[in-house]
Amino acid sequence: MIRQVRQPFPARIIYPDAIFRIPGSGRKLFLTFDDGPDAVSTPLILDILRKKNVTATFFCTGKKVLDSPGLFARVASEGHTTGNHGYSHLNGLTTPVREYCSDIFRGRDITCSNLFRPPYGRLRLRQYKILERSMRIIFWDVMPYDFDLKLTAESSQTILRRNVRPGSVVVLHDTATSHSLAFLEDFISFSLDSGYAFAALDDSFLHR
Repeated sequence: MIRQVRQPFPARIIYPDAIFRIPGSGRKLFLTFDDGPDAVSTPLILDILRKKNVTATFFCTGKKVLDSPGLFARVASEGHTTGNHGYSHLNGLTTPVREYCSDIFRGRDITCSNLFRPPYGRLRLRQYKILERSMRIIFWDVMPYDFDLKLTAESSQTILRRNVRPGSVVVLHDTATSHSLAFLEDFISFSLDSGYAFAALDDSFLHR
């Protein structure tokens, strides 16, 4: 199986105003977490981030926010940025444009965020053009496949260590099946020891 650690180059042409990496941000890495908040993994991830004094960005689905409003509030209260991951995590390539955009707008209304990460990293050009009018679309620079049960946590961490670079937007998942918890603290320590700092995505970086 071929795994795309980085988004294929044509994506940067098809979605020219989307964010894949934050150049000019110095030796900073941007941790992001998709698919939460999750009652099992999100609190543990937050504990690690607080212990290491690191902030991140959580792209949440509207449905899960409604299921765990207190946990969503904790994410924001601890200094992390929250983003929109749609209401019900639809695949843009297999969902009609109107239905897809309606789901994304519903997610935005619940998360109160104009930062949007497309579920699965997939959306049609027409969807992109509609959504970019009012949202900042965020993809990623490094995907370690922490959700892939065919990979070990060690393999995912190796992908990260080999591929992060200044300005990398790293996508992880706060779900019960992700193995990001198994390597998150070690990866943060490795990165800090390598001279990196961590930051959440916010206007100071997104409007350079």
